[in-house]
Amino acid sequence: MTSLAFILLYGVSFGLVLCLIALGLVVTMGLMRVVNLAHGAFAAIGGYLTISLMQSHGWPYALALPAAVLAVAVFGVIVERLLYVHLYRRTQIDQVLVTIGFNFVMIAILTMLFGPNVVSMSLPPGLKGNIDLGFRDFEVYRIVTSAICLCVIGALWWVFDRTGIGAKLRAAVDNSSMAQATGLNVPLLFSGTFGLGCGLAALGGALGAPMLPMEPMWPLKYLVLVLVVVALAGHGQIRASVAVAVLVGIVETAGRYLFPEAGAFFIYLLLIVLMVWRQDGLFVRHKIIRTA
Repeated sequence: MTSLAFILLYGVSFGLVLCLIALGLVVTMGLMRVVNLAHGAFAAIGGYLTISLMQSHGWPYALALPAAVLAVAVFGVIVERLLYVHLYRRTQIDQVLVTIGFNFVMIAILTMLFGPNVVSMSLPPGLKGNIDLGFRDFEVYRIVTSAICLCVIGALWWVFDRTGIGAKLRAAVDNSSMAQATGLNVPLLFSGTFGLGCGLAALGGALGAPMLPMEPMWPLKYLVLVLVVVALAGHGQIRASVAVAVLVGIVETAGRYLFPEAGAFFIYLLLIVLMVWRQDGLFVRHKIIRTA
């Protein structure tokens, strides 16, 4: 029971952070239909920038975190206007090559600025220690992080599913000329949406820094897990991404806890099985066509 509680608690908290990062890719890749394999770079920048503001400049965590997220979101808008705007009508292979190349550029810059070794985050006193849940102790930091992730995920789902923003974005993607003819500012919508996706990645990277320590290869090392969530959830599926991310987090935690030497194997086995079983996504409903 102790092992099961550990796997569930740590798996869910890890999965929620993973979901927050993945939702940024769901926005840019699923809704905007851009193969953005540089997404991990924006998450890594958010984590590195938060740590730098805290350790080198003495900023408190509560100020460094939103400042880093905002800075990465603005940086994302700039990159979108200078680089991604030229990729929207290009083939997917072009998008893959350019965004992977951007990843390597950012890895080189991170190595130059912060060195090749792992950089750890020093948590503020209020987030250190454990809390007694009755059946076992659990880290305060993971509880606070999970709560933040749930609030952000809920707000994002409401914005894209319950307001007109999601409909406008899909209309701009499907037919930008017609959307502009109706008075919709498509470039502004795309830039804002891309900046939001980068900000979500930065928030996930910064919140998850104690779980997923910052290192220059972070953009590629953890990109696979994020892509697993997006692939299994189905393109643009925000609610499904939460369930898939939690499932991935639990499987990843269980594999590494029960089978340390082969822990990473199980998540790829899960991906293969589920992709063969449900190619369009784990929670995508298939319409049944009845014939007379």
